[in-house]
Amino acid sequence: MAKLLLHLEGLVVVFISVYFYHLNGFSWWLLLVLALAPDLSMLAYLVNVKIGAVVYNFFHTYMIPVLLILVAIFIDSASLLAVSLIWVTHIGVDRLCGYGLKYPTTFKDTHLNRV
Repeated sequence: MAKLLLHLEGLVVVFISVYFYHLNGFSWWLLLVLALAPDLSMLAYLVNVKIGAVVYNFFHTYMIPVLLILVAIFIDSASLLAVSLIWVTHIGVDRLCGYGLKYPTTFKDTHLNRV
């Protein structure tokens, strides 16, 4: 049941972030171009598993893009808001698909399950 809730949480995050993205009239092309950008963090695994997990988790936790959304609202930056909403959407899709934060053991060990 807990795993299902985590997947549904991802779905809700995707709907909310895409809704606000649409509400602001941002470019769907930008969304398509940047949708997988956070996954570039996987390249850190080329250094080693521990550094890979730290860098990957930095780019796959809600904390940073949500803080950037607040900054974007505060400084009235549409471009920062768009990128931050895309980032949140990416993480939501990952959670919906069962991808979680990585443990420093191997890339396939996540907080949600082993992928």
